[in-house]
Amino acid sequence: MKRLMRRLADARSGASAIEFAFILPVMLILYTGAVEVNNALTVYRRTMQVATTAADLTAQVKTVTKTDIADIQAAATSILTPYSTGPLKIVLTSVVANDNNVGKVEWSCANTGAARTTGSTFKVPNGLTEPDSSVIVAEVTYAFKPLLGLSGFFSPGSYNMERTFYARPRRSLTVKKTDNSC
Repeated sequence: MKRLMRRLADARSGASAIEFAFILPVMLILYTGAVEVNNALTVYRRTMQVATTAADLTAQVKTVTKTDIADIQAAATSILTPYSTGPLKIVLTSVVANDNNVGKVEWSCANTGAARTTGSTFKVPNGLTEPDSSVIVAEVTYAFKPLLGLSGFFSPGSYNMERTFYARPRRSLTVKKTDNSC
């Protein structure tokens, strides 16, 4: 029995396999975490590109219709490819400053959910508007969920990524909406 114990203690043939078995779960967790962080950062960056594109395309025209808004939102949404566009919400709003430079919503359209109420006050950053001028506001919200479905184990669930971009109309003082629906 002593001889058997000594022989087992001196044996080194399976040491690498045992070390690998201990290290493999740690390496898989690190790899999975790196993939999820990369996906989150990519989606976060693309949400800003969605907001920038939607506001910029809207600010380039003098008038828009329901169809134009839908096309602009579809074009901006395509930026997220290959990521899911289901959790994406885009709200395009035209804010017009009155004589006292207080911003009021002239029109607002959302691709999903509710848009801003027409006539409601909208606070824009200082210096962005002058009396009787306007600004196009694109508000983008994306509820990011980890792609590998590990939200219950490693994270609290989804992360709301919210981005806002302001663009001044280029061809007129305001961008008019020619129909009343969105």
